[in-house]
Amino acid sequence: MISLPSGTRIWLVAGVTDMRKSFNGLGEQVQHVLNDNPFSGHLFIFRGRRGDTVKILWADADGLCLFTKRLEEGLNRPGNPGD
Repeated sequence: MISLPSGTRIWLVAGVTDMRKSFNGLGEQVQHVLNDNPFSGHLFIFRGRRGDTVKILWADADGLCLFTKRLEEGLNRPGNPGD
């Protein structure tokens, strides 16, 4: 488990993201689309077009971390506010 400092924001990036992007491409998207700093310590969550992959970009004291989750079956579907 990763414990996050108090005040850490979790950004769910709207739309779909090209899952071929890695540190540089996702960091650039954070800077230019969200107008934020990828080294801010916040979590930035990106969803792939097919819905079977999500990537999380996060910076800790040592540098950028990139986590990827790919489902073998099913899809990562955005939830409804009423759920």
